[in-house]
Amino acid sequence: MIGFDKTAQSTDDPASSWVVVNKPRALNPVTYVPDDLTYPDVAYVNRQPMRQATAAGLVTMFHAGKAEAGLDFSVQSAYRSYESQVGVYDDDVARNGQEYADTDTARPGHSEHQTGFAVDVSAVPAQCSLDACFGETAQGRWLAANAWRFGFILRYPADKVAVTGFTYEPWHFRYVGVALATELHTTGVATLEEFFGCPGGTAYVS
Repeated sequence: MIGFDKTAQSTDDPASSWVVVNKPRALNPVTYVPDDLTYPDVAYVNRQPMRQATAAGLVTMFHAGKAEAGLDFSVQSAYRSYESQVGVYDDDVARNGQEYADTDTARPGHSEHQTGFAVDVSAVPAQCSLDACFGETAQGRWLAANAWRFGFILRYPADKVAVTGFTYEPWHFRYVGVALATELHTTGVATLEEFFGCPGGTAYVS
């Protein structure tokens, strides 16, 4: 039996759904902008676009959550440009200091949101939005158990902070495609860093 081909897509190309971006791995180019951003027909908190593949998977996932469990979801946030991330990061630093900001907000050029493959999901009606308790809501539990079926992974698990570099975010789902998401689910590997052998951790290389 032929094993999973980890070289089938690039982990460096920001246009690849397998790209690994984290604290030591900035996007290249750092100001990358996806070329196929779209707005799927879903509920939004902040109306932000996402890659077409992300959108297709998200729509199917939201519909399944409604059909299978009677749950409703909304997009809290999706694509953020380099310039937008500058504002988000600088605001966090201003409010909480850089040391704290670096635990929960990516520096510009290091955010998955800039790839267009990351989506922050909220419950409808809103409950525990952008809070760790989202993981205990019906929506959070359903997503954690089922997102892989639609090509998404829970990107920042509670027990992998030392690997991903970011605090637990049960609302942050990353589109990687059904093939990779299924392989991660089947093998029990929780992070892209561990699966691909890429550098990770809590320190920026700069």
